Amino acid sequence: MSPKKNESKSEPANRVLEITRIFSAPRHLVFEAWTKNEHLRQWCAPKGFTIPFAEGDLRPGGKWRSCMRTPDGTDCWLSGVYRSIVPDELVEFTHAWEEDGKRGHETVVTVKLSDYGKKTKMVLRQSRFESVASRDGHRGGWTQCLDRLSSHLK
Repeated sequence: MSPKKNESKSEPANRVLEITRIFSAPRHLVFEAWTKNEHLRQWCAPKGFTIPFAEGDLRPGGKWRSCMRTPDGTDCWLSGVYRSIVPDELVEFTHAWEEDGKRGHETVVTVKLSDYGKKTKMVLRQSRFESVASRDGHRGGWTQCLDRLSSHLK
């Protein structure tokens, strides 16, 4: 099997997550949902989780950090750096979970937005996971987040 166009030989397909969604909202609003805390706090965590803390410097090289609180009250910290921002089109950032004050394995998340009639097509790509299990866990988390985003945009 040959690599996909966007995939280098050092990035195996089983370590990449890609999710495509169509949202019934204009591209500008979907972009704001990805970049403004008042929106992110409403949807960017799995079902039953809350986001008690979120901050970010939305510019290439700017850092972000947030906390997701599980339904049982456990705080899960994550952080990264914005790599690229193109208003209404692209958000790219690094992503790593924190444990005991140390950042773990870092992945790169790319969110591309395009018009889809009067709707917005979003392609989320996250790579390079340490394991297939980690990729699959993130697929479940992102799926729940994106379901919440769809509801939030209504």
